Amino acid sequence: MFIKIAKKFNWKLKGEPTRLNGGFIHKMYKVDTEQGIYALKLLNPFVMQRETAMENYAKAEQIELLLEQQDIPILPALSFDGRKMQEIDGEYFYLFDYFPGKSLRSNEITEHHCGEIGKVLAKIHSIYKKFESKNFPEMSIDWEFYLAKIEKVNVRLFVMLKDSLPIIKDSQNRGNLARKKLPQIVSVCHNDMDCKNVLWNGNDYRIIDLECLSYNNPFMEMLELALCWSGYEDCQIDFRLFQAFLQGYKNAGGDLPIDWETLYDCNNGRLEWLEYNIKRVLGIDCGDDEKEIGIEQVKETIQHIIYYSEMKEQIMEHCYINADFNKIDNFRFAE
Repeated sequence: MFIKIAKKFNWKLKGEPTRLNGGFIHKMYKVDTEQGIYALKLLNPFVMQRETAMENYAKAEQIELLLEQQDIPILPALSFDGRKMQEIDGEYFYLFDYFPGKSLRSNEITEHHCGEIGKVLAKIHSIYKKFESKNFPEMSIDWEFYLAKIEKVNVRLFVMLKDSLPIIKDSQNRGNLARKKLPQIVSVCHNDMDCKNVLWNGNDYRIIDLECLSYNNPFMEMLELALCWSGYEDCQIDFRLFQAFLQGYKNAGGDLPIDWETLYDCNNGRLEWLEYNIKRVLGIDCGDDEKEIGIEQVKETIQHIIYYSEMKEQIMEHCYINADFNKIDNFRFAE
Protein backbone atom coordinates (compact mmCIF):
# COMPACT_ATOMS: atom_id res chain seq x y z
CA MET A 1 0.00 0.00 0.00
CA PHE A 2 2.84 2.41 0.85
CA ILE A 3 4.44 1.92 -2.57
CA LYS A 4 1.10 2.61 -4.27
CA ILE A 5 0.63 5.81 -2.25
CA ALA A 6 4.17 6.99 -3.02
CA LYS A 7 3.57 6.35 -6.71
CA LYS A 8 0.25 8.22 -6.66
CA PHE A 9 1.85 11.35 -5.22
CA ASN A 10 5.24 11.02 -6.94
CA TRP A 11 7.08 10.58 -3.65
CA LYS A 12 10.45 8.97 -3.08
CA LEU A 13 10.33 7.06 0.18
CA LYS A 14 13.20 7.35 2.64
CA GLY A 15 12.99 3.99 4.34
CA GLU A 16 9.99 2.02 5.59
CA PRO A 17 7.06 3.96 7.10
CA THR A 18 6.89 3.59 10.88
CA ARG A 19 3.73 2.76 12.85
CA LEU A 20 2.61 5.50 15.22
CA ASN A 21 1.11 4.86 18.64
CA GLY A 22 -2.53 5.51 19.40
CA GLY A 23 -5.65 4.90 17.43
CA PHE A 24 -7.84 1.97 18.45
CA ILE A 25 -9.76 1.82 15.17
CA HIS A 26 -7.60 3.12 12.32
CA LYS A 27 -3.84 2.74 11.69
CA MET A 28 -1.39 5.64 11.68
CA TYR A 29 2.06 5.77 10.09
CA LYS A 30 4.88 8.27 9.76
CA VAL A 31 6.00 8.43 6.13
CA ASP A 32 9.38 10.03 5.45
CA THR A 33 9.87 11.08 1.83
CA GLU A 34 12.26 13.30 -0.10
CA GLN A 35 9.29 15.63 -0.62
CA GLY A 36 8.51 15.95 3.09
CA ILE A 37 7.35 14.05 6.17
CA TYR A 38 3.71 13.02 6.38
CA ALA A 39 1.36 11.23 8.73
CA LEU A 40 -0.79 8.61 7.03
CA LYS A 41 -4.09 7.36 8.43
CA LEU A 42 -5.31 4.11 6.89
CA LEU A 43 -9.04 3.94 7.53
CA ASN A 44 -10.46 0.73 8.97
CA PRO A 45 -12.05 -1.14 6.01
CA PHE A 46 -14.87 -2.51 8.19
CA VAL A 47 -15.78 1.02 9.30
CA MET A 48 -15.78 2.16 5.68
CA GLN A 49 -18.30 -0.56 4.78
CA ARG A 50 -20.96 1.01 7.01
CA GLU A 51 -23.81 2.62 5.11
CA THR A 52 -23.36 5.99 6.81
CA ALA A 53 -19.54 6.09 6.70
CA MET A 54 -19.06 8.29 3.63
CA GLU A 55 -21.78 10.72 4.66
CA ASN A 56 -20.34 11.06 8.18
CA TYR A 57 -16.82 11.66 6.88
CA ALA A 58 -18.05 14.26 4.41
CA LYS A 59 -19.88 16.15 7.19
CA ALA A 60 -16.79 15.99 9.41
CA GLU A 61 -14.63 17.42 6.61
CA GLN A 62 -17.00 20.40 6.24
CA ILE A 63 -16.77 21.12 9.96
CA GLU A 64 -13.00 20.71 9.83
CA LEU A 65 -12.89 23.61 7.38
CA LEU A 66 -14.83 25.75 9.87
CA LEU A 67 -12.22 25.01 12.55
CA GLU A 68 -9.42 25.93 10.15
CA GLN A 69 -11.12 29.25 9.38
CA GLN A 70 -11.41 30.04 13.10
CA ASP A 71 -7.69 29.29 13.71
CA ILE A 72 -8.38 26.41 16.07
CA PRO A 73 -5.08 24.54 16.53
CA ILE A 74 -6.01 21.42 14.59
CA LEU A 75 -4.00 19.19 12.27
CA PRO A 76 -6.26 19.11 9.21
CA ALA A 77 -6.12 16.49 6.47
CA LEU A 78 -4.34 17.60 3.30
CA SER A 79 -6.34 18.09 0.12
CA PHE A 80 -5.31 16.66 -3.24
CA ASP A 81 -7.29 17.50 -6.37
CA GLY A 82 -9.90 19.12 -4.13
CA ARG A 83 -10.37 16.03 -1.97
CA LYS A 84 -9.25 15.24 1.56
CA MET A 85 -10.15 11.54 1.63
CA GLN A 86 -8.01 9.53 -0.78
CA GLU A 87 -8.58 6.05 -2.20
CA ILE A 88 -6.44 3.43 -3.92
CA ASP A 89 -7.85 0.04 -4.94
CA GLY A 90 -10.74 0.32 -2.50
CA GLU A 91 -8.60 1.34 0.47
CA TYR A 92 -9.27 4.77 1.97
CA PHE A 93 -6.83 7.05 3.74
CA TYR A 94 -6.00 10.59 4.85
CA LEU A 95 -2.65 12.37 4.71
CA PHE A 96 -1.40 15.08 7.08
CA ASP A 97 1.67 17.21 7.49
CA TYR A 98 3.70 15.53 10.21
CA PHE A 99 3.61 17.44 13.50
CA PRO A 100 6.57 16.71 15.82
CA GLY A 101 4.53 16.33 18.98
CA LYS A 102 3.28 13.59 21.24
CA SER A 103 0.20 12.85 23.31
CA LEU A 104 0.67 13.26 27.05
CA ARG A 105 0.81 10.40 29.50
CA SER A 106 -1.39 10.78 32.55
CA ASN A 107 1.53 11.68 34.82
CA GLU A 108 2.54 14.49 32.42
CA ILE A 109 -0.82 16.33 32.43
CA THR A 110 -0.86 19.52 34.47
CA GLU A 111 -3.47 22.11 35.42
CA HIS A 112 -2.08 24.25 32.60
CA HIS A 113 -2.85 21.56 30.02
CA CYS A 114 -6.36 21.04 31.37
CA GLY A 115 -7.07 24.77 31.44
CA GLU A 116 -5.83 25.12 27.85
CA ILE A 117 -7.97 22.25 26.56
CA GLY A 118 -10.99 23.58 28.45
CA LYS A 119 -10.42 26.95 26.81
CA VAL A 120 -10.08 25.61 23.26
CA LEU A 121 -13.12 23.40 23.73
CA ALA A 122 -15.20 26.46 24.65
CA LYS A 123 -13.94 28.16 21.48
CA ILE A 124 -14.91 25.14 19.37
CA HIS A 125 -18.37 25.07 20.92
CA SER A 126 -18.83 28.80 20.23
CA ILE A 127 -18.21 28.50 16.47
CA TYR A 128 -21.73 27.27 15.84
CA LYS A 129 -24.27 27.09 18.64
CA LYS A 130 -28.01 27.25 18.40
CA PHE A 131 -31.20 25.97 19.97
CA GLU A 132 -32.22 22.89 18.10
CA SER A 133 -34.11 19.76 19.06
CA LYS A 134 -31.68 16.88 18.66
CA ASN A 135 -33.16 13.49 19.34
CA PHE A 136 -30.79 11.08 21.00
CA PRO A 137 -31.86 7.56 20.06
CA GLU A 138 -32.53 5.30 22.99
CA MET A 139 -29.65 2.96 23.74
CA SER A 140 -31.01 -0.58 23.46
CA ILE A 141 -27.97 -2.83 23.64
CA ASP A 142 -28.90 -6.47 24.34
CA TRP A 143 -26.33 -7.28 27.00
CA GLU A 144 -27.73 -10.74 27.68
CA PHE A 145 -27.10 -11.62 24.02
CA TYR A 146 -23.45 -10.61 24.26
CA LEU A 147 -23.05 -12.35 27.61
CA ALA A 148 -24.20 -15.65 26.12
CA LYS A 149 -21.94 -15.22 23.09
CA ILE A 150 -18.80 -14.27 24.97
CA GLU A 151 -19.12 -17.18 27.40
CA LYS A 152 -18.18 -19.47 24.51
CA VAL A 153 -15.14 -17.41 23.55
CA ASN A 154 -13.46 -15.96 26.65
CA VAL A 155 -14.34 -17.15 30.17
CA ARG A 156 -12.51 -14.30 31.92
CA LEU A 157 -14.38 -11.63 29.98
CA PHE A 158 -17.61 -13.53 30.57
CA VAL A 159 -17.12 -13.35 34.33
CA MET A 160 -16.22 -9.64 34.19
CA LEU A 161 -19.25 -8.82 32.07
CA LYS A 162 -21.61 -10.91 34.18
CA ASP A 163 -20.43 -9.36 37.45
CA SER A 164 -20.75 -5.82 36.10
CA LEU A 165 -24.05 -6.34 34.27
CA PRO A 166 -26.26 -4.71 36.96
CA ILE A 167 -24.18 -1.49 36.79
CA ILE A 168 -24.12 -1.59 32.98
CA LYS A 169 -27.89 -2.02 32.68
CA ASP A 170 -28.55 0.66 35.27
CA SER A 171 -26.28 3.07 33.39
CA GLN A 172 -28.09 2.34 30.13
CA ASN A 173 -31.51 2.88 31.68
CA ARG A 174 -30.54 6.07 33.50
CA GLY A 175 -28.90 7.43 30.38
CA ASN A 176 -31.99 6.85 28.27
CA LEU A 177 -34.10 8.78 30.76
CA ALA A 178 -31.55 11.58 31.20
CA ARG A 179 -31.08 12.30 27.50
CA LYS A 180 -34.74 13.26 27.27
CA LYS A 181 -33.98 16.15 29.66
CA LEU A 182 -30.95 17.58 27.86
CA PRO A 183 -31.08 21.27 26.84
CA GLN A 184 -32.24 21.69 23.25
CA ILE A 185 -28.94 23.07 22.04
CA VAL A 186 -26.27 21.85 19.63
CA SER A 187 -22.80 23.08 18.72
CA VAL A 188 -19.71 21.92 16.90
CA CYS A 189 -18.22 19.03 18.88
CA HIS A 190 -15.01 17.07 18.36
CA ASN A 191 -16.50 13.96 20.04
CA ASP A 192 -13.13 12.32 20.77
CA MET A 193 -10.76 15.02 22.05
CA ASP A 194 -9.25 12.98 24.86
CA CYS A 195 -5.57 12.96 25.75
CA LYS A 196 -4.46 10.66 22.93
CA ASN A 197 -5.89 13.02 20.32
CA VAL A 198 -3.93 16.13 21.24
CA LEU A 199 -0.25 16.27 20.27
CA TRP A 200 2.00 18.58 22.30
CA ASN A 201 5.37 20.10 21.49
CA GLY A 202 6.15 22.17 24.57
CA ASN A 203 3.22 24.57 24.95
CA ASP A 204 2.35 24.24 21.26
CA TYR A 205 -0.26 21.62 20.40
CA ARG A 206 -2.45 20.26 17.63
CA ILE A 207 -5.82 18.54 17.89
CA ILE A 208 -6.04 15.43 15.72
CA ASP A 209 -8.57 12.70 14.87
CA LEU A 210 -11.14 15.05 13.36
CA GLU A 211 -13.20 12.37 11.62
CA CYS A 212 -15.72 12.36 14.50
CA LEU A 213 -16.57 16.07 14.19
CA SER A 214 -20.32 16.67 14.23
CA TYR A 215 -23.05 18.88 15.69
CA ASN A 216 -23.87 17.59 19.13
CA ASN A 217 -24.75 18.59 22.68
CA PRO A 218 -21.82 20.66 24.08
CA PHE A 219 -22.64 19.97 27.73
CA MET A 220 -22.14 16.25 27.26
CA GLU A 221 -18.77 16.72 25.58
CA MET A 222 -17.62 19.23 28.19
CA LEU A 223 -18.19 16.84 31.10
CA GLU A 224 -16.76 13.83 29.31
CA LEU A 225 -13.54 15.64 28.43
CA ALA A 226 -13.15 17.22 31.88
CA LEU A 227 -13.19 13.68 33.26
CA CYS A 228 -10.85 12.23 30.64
CA TRP A 229 -8.23 14.96 31.07
CA SER A 230 -8.27 14.67 34.86
CA GLY A 231 -7.50 10.96 35.18
CA TYR A 232 -10.70 9.05 34.48
CA GLU A 233 -8.87 6.87 31.93
CA ASP A 234 -6.63 5.60 34.75
CA CYS A 235 -9.54 5.30 37.22
CA GLN A 236 -7.84 7.97 39.33
CA ILE A 237 -9.47 11.37 38.93
CA ASP A 238 -7.40 14.32 40.13
CA PHE A 239 -10.03 16.92 40.97
CA ARG A 240 -7.49 19.76 40.78
CA LEU A 241 -7.16 18.94 37.06
CA PHE A 242 -10.93 18.54 36.78
CA GLN A 243 -11.50 22.01 38.23
CA ALA A 244 -8.78 23.51 36.03
CA PHE A 245 -10.53 22.15 32.93
CA LEU A 246 -13.95 23.49 33.93
CA GLN A 247 -12.46 26.85 34.94
CA GLY A 248 -10.66 27.16 31.59
CA TYR A 249 -13.89 26.32 29.79
CA LYS A 250 -15.90 28.84 31.78
CA ASN A 251 -13.28 31.63 31.50
CA ALA A 252 -13.32 31.25 27.70
CA GLY A 253 -17.08 31.83 27.61
CA GLY A 254 -18.25 28.25 27.86
CA ASP A 255 -21.67 27.78 29.47
CA LEU A 256 -21.96 25.47 32.47
CA PRO A 257 -25.23 23.69 33.25
CA ILE A 258 -27.47 23.73 36.29
CA ASP A 259 -28.40 20.05 36.41
CA TRP A 260 -25.08 18.21 36.57
CA GLU A 261 -26.67 14.94 37.64
CA THR A 262 -28.56 14.69 34.37
CA LEU A 263 -25.27 15.19 32.54
CA TYR A 264 -23.62 12.56 34.73
CA ASP A 265 -26.26 10.01 33.72
CA CYS A 266 -26.02 11.02 30.04
CA ASN A 267 -22.29 10.36 30.04
CA ASN A 268 -22.64 6.64 29.32
CA GLY A 269 -21.14 6.47 25.84
CA ARG A 270 -18.65 3.96 27.23
CA LEU A 271 -21.40 1.39 26.88
CA GLU A 272 -21.34 1.74 23.09
CA TRP A 273 -17.54 1.47 23.13
CA LEU A 274 -17.88 -1.67 25.27
CA GLU A 275 -20.32 -3.19 22.75
CA TYR A 276 -17.99 -2.31 19.86
CA ASN A 277 -15.09 -4.11 21.50
CA ILE A 278 -17.16 -7.13 22.51
CA LYS A 279 -17.96 -7.44 18.80
CA ARG A 280 -14.22 -7.34 18.10
CA VAL A 281 -13.66 -10.21 20.51
CA LEU A 282 -16.46 -12.15 18.82
CA GLY A 283 -15.14 -11.38 15.34
CA ILE A 284 -18.21 -9.37 14.33
CA ASP A 285 -17.63 -6.65 11.69
CA CYS A 286 -13.86 -6.53 12.22
CA GLY A 287 -10.57 -8.04 11.14
CA ASP A 288 -8.79 -10.92 12.87
CA ASP A 289 -6.02 -8.55 13.93
CA GLU A 290 -8.48 -6.57 16.09
CA LYS A 291 -9.38 -9.35 18.54
CA GLU A 292 -6.53 -8.72 20.99
CA ILE A 293 -7.24 -4.98 21.00
CA GLY A 294 -10.88 -5.82 21.67
CA ILE A 295 -10.01 -8.03 24.65
CA GLU A 296 -7.91 -5.32 26.30
CA GLN A 297 -10.49 -2.63 25.61
CA VAL A 298 -13.32 -4.71 27.05
CA LYS A 299 -11.34 -5.15 30.28
CA GLU A 300 -10.46 -1.45 30.51
CA THR A 301 -13.94 -0.24 29.62
CA ILE A 302 -15.65 -2.40 32.23
CA GLN A 303 -13.23 -1.01 34.83
CA HIS A 304 -14.07 2.53 33.69
CA ILE A 305 -17.82 1.92 33.96
CA ILE A 306 -17.51 0.50 37.47
CA TYR A 307 -15.20 3.31 38.60
CA TYR A 308 -17.53 5.96 37.19
CA SER A 309 -20.41 4.50 39.20
CA GLU A 310 -18.36 4.38 42.39
CA MET A 311 -17.17 7.99 42.00
CA LYS A 312 -20.57 9.58 41.41
CA GLU A 313 -20.80 11.40 44.75
CA GLN A 314 -17.35 12.95 44.46
CA ILE A 315 -17.84 13.89 40.81
CA MET A 316 -21.13 15.61 41.62
CA GLU A 317 -19.56 17.51 44.50
CA HIS A 318 -16.85 18.95 42.28
CA CYS A 319 -19.23 19.72 39.43
CA TYR A 320 -21.42 21.93 41.58
CA ILE A 321 -18.40 23.84 42.89
CA ASN A 322 -18.13 25.33 39.39
CA ALA A 323 -21.82 26.01 38.91
CA ASP A 324 -22.50 29.50 37.58
CA PHE A 325 -26.19 30.11 38.04
CA ASN A 326 -26.22 33.59 36.55
CA LYS A 327 -24.95 32.77 33.09
CA ILE A 328 -27.12 29.93 32.02
CA ASP A 329 -30.80 30.81 32.43
CA ASN A 330 -31.21 30.19 28.70
CA PHE A 331 -29.74 26.70 28.94
CA ARG A 332 -31.93 25.16 31.60
CA PHE A 333 -32.73 21.49 31.44
CA ALA A 334 -36.22 20.31 30.59
CA GLU A 335 -38.48 19.56 33.49
